[in-house]
Amino acid sequence: MELGNVENSSTTLMTDFLKKCGGYAVVDGGLATELERHGADLNDPLWSAKCLISSPHLVRRVHLDYLDAGANIILSASYQATIQGFVAKGLSVEEAESLLRRSVEIACEAREIYYDKSTKGSWDYIESGNISRRPVLVAASIGSYGAYLADGSEYSGKYGDAVSLETLKDFHRRRLQVLLKSGADLIACETIPNRLEAKAYAELLEEEGINIPAWFSFNSKDGINVVSGDSILECASIADSCKQVVAVGINCTPPRFIHGLVLSIRKATSKPIVIYPNSGETYNAELKQWTKSSGVVDEDFVSYINKWREAGASLFGGCCRTTPNTIRAIGNVLSKNP
Repeated sequence: MELGNVENSSTTLMTDFLKKCGGYAVVDGGLATELERHGADLNDPLWSAKCLISSPHLVRRVHLDYLDAGANIILSASYQATIQGFVAKGLSVEEAESLLRRSVEIACEAREIYYDKSTKGSWDYIESGNISRRPVLVAASIGSYGAYLADGSEYSGKYGDAVSLETLKDFHRRRLQVLLKSGADLIACETIPNRLEAKAYAELLEEEGINIPAWFSFNSKDGINVVSGDSILECASIADSCKQVVAVGINCTPPRFIHGLVLSIRKATSKPIVIYPNSGETYNAELKQWTKSSGVVDEDFVSYINKWREAGASLFGGCCRTTPNTIRAIGNVLSKNP
């Protein structure tokens, strides 16, 4: 009974936030593509995390672009930022941990800048002499073990027999501890490719006594299972059973697969469902580039939104190759059909 009360209290954090947002929330979109558009060179194992070292001002600029586009949740540039990855580039452990914290600080700075410049003409409005701020959360992004490997294995979930539950827990533990004390409102465990990693995250959240909420988002390439072939029902059930997890969902998955996945996740949990698909293009791990397949333009992408909401999703954004225009379009669709 006591555990249930704790879980209900934790889940309330997200449901209260959603109420403040009007019943749904808008998540930001792709980070790397936007950084490249602003001139960043991301041809590096650190990918977007490289900008934490070389051009943090560009990271802040992209966060602001998404806030201007109407995002309620912005994710830090820490998806590919790992202590192990930074150390491999020649940084000390202390420098690596500082960069992890900095990723969240930059996002928080962007939120403050956005609030400071909010005017009546923006999404926020002035009522009775008081500024009513659009609710904005900063989520600390945690990419999968495969993201650190930088070999595309977060799109396969095939880590090999040598990678055990304890291997994954040992890999993620310190990064999670650092991000917990970074000032983030939320921990976003993203692009989870298999059941084992979901279990590792869930056990770490329990063991570390996490006092801020988290969400788990999985990826799929067939609309039925996660990319490793593990059951989405099993993966969502692991997330559902973890009291710190306040939302469960899908990211970096083609839009055409989302509807069926939302219906499957809803069978395993009553927690809010977060959806932020990619543009529908396919990532080629060998060439390290996105290739056109059934990619969709912004208008086509957002045409799915109402269908996903009817299926049970309540947080909507974009992943790889989506832009502030995508996020603005999502917000427009949701505001027209509250």
